[in-house]
Amino acid sequence: MKPDVAIVGAGYVGMPLARVFADAGKNVVLIDVNAGVVDGINSGESHIDDVPSGELKKLVDGGRLSATTDYDAIKGADAILIALPTPLSSQREPDLSIVRAAVEEIASRLSKEQLVVLESTTYPGTTREEVKPILEERSGLEAGADFHLAFSPERVDPGRKDWTTRNTPKLVGGLTPACTERAAELYRGAVETVIPISSPEAAELTKLLENVFRAVNIALVNELAQLCERMDLDVWEIVEAAETKPFGFMSFKPGPGLGGHCIPIDPFYLTWKAREYDFYTEFIELAGKINANMPYFCRSLISQALNHGAQKSLKGSQILVLGVSYKADVDDVRESPAEKVIRLLHKAGAEVAYHDPHVPEFDGLRSAEYAPEQYDCCVVVTAHSAIDYADLIERAQLVVDLRNATGSNGTGSEKVWKL
Repeated sequence: MKPDVAIVGAGYVGMPLARVFADAGKNVVLIDVNAGVVDGINSGESHIDDVPSGELKKLVDGGRLSATTDYDAIKGADAILIALPTPLSSQREPDLSIVRAAVEEIASRLSKEQLVVLESTTYPGTTREEVKPILEERSGLEAGADFHLAFSPERVDPGRKDWTTRNTPKLVGGLTPACTERAAELYRGAVETVIPISSPEAAELTKLLENVFRAVNIALVNELAQLCERMDLDVWEIVEAAETKPFGFMSFKPGPGLGGHCIPIDPFYLTWKAREYDFYTEFIELAGKINANMPYFCRSLISQALNHGAQKSLKGSQILVLGVSYKADVDDVRESPAEKVIRLLHKAGAEVAYHDPHVPEFDGLRSAEYAPEQYDCCVVVTAHSAIDYADLIERAQLVVDLRNATGSNGTGSEKVWKL
């Protein structure tokens, strides 16, 4: 059966996207290089928590959704959506190699009247300056005349139930007004709200602004947390007190560092692009420095807690890290600050284990049994709701709480040290 929508990338963006189109009655094919993932999808087994296996299996069994490693599947599809990672290189510069490779494959199979939409977060100009030339050169077709091209940024927040791919407003910026309308028409058939904007560049920069906003504000409270430690003040009390103002304040929480694919990476796509215009995004760079320093600050806090709370050195101490996913109650470990914290503790000579009910394996380790009383110190890096924090305080010898998971119980306990 000819697919209505082909989605390149069966990850945290592509899978929920495929689900909403299939739920809307479209025939969807997912294309992914991972044969194991493809086989799992075709068996109705989901590797993404936001798409439960039971719901996936219904769509697969009903013939609405399938997966393949073969790019030939895009032939005849009305629309081709690209939902692939856009990481940073080792030099902290944009790495579009995964997207470029996919666009090469699409270009050699592109036909007239097809719609191509890039969803991957990237710098302004990518759709026009990178994707368009490859598609045109390899296909012999002209964007905006022979086929449609647009950018529509993903807005996925893994694990979130109130705002999903279906009801989160969808931005669309096309190469031409006709491209914008064609893309908007496609998404209107599956998501509740579609917002056309003037160009791909406007859509690309809007997505970066959303993530820069979070990165900068998290840096502010992270810096405040470091100051509060010197002033012997409780940063959590102060942030919660500020939340009582009904206007002019938006709450952000400090933590051991940034995680997820977006916030630790995307601001540097803008920083890199800005240099092309002899412009230096100093605010973003400063926020990046503050956030990148948090794992080091947290290591020092753990060392201080052991020294004063247990009269022990970090070297040789048995430490249990609680939570390694980048946010609570998900299995997503992309860019998780837990990786840096664990490596810093190892480097300092500590013996480190971790426990995470959502992540069975992480950075060469396996999740340990939950036995806080067996460790010199338990460090809350990610505040999963499955953990009983009152019980943790009762059983643990020492707790370093980097997420305020222990709440008022932790504030009143001599065994608990908070960020």
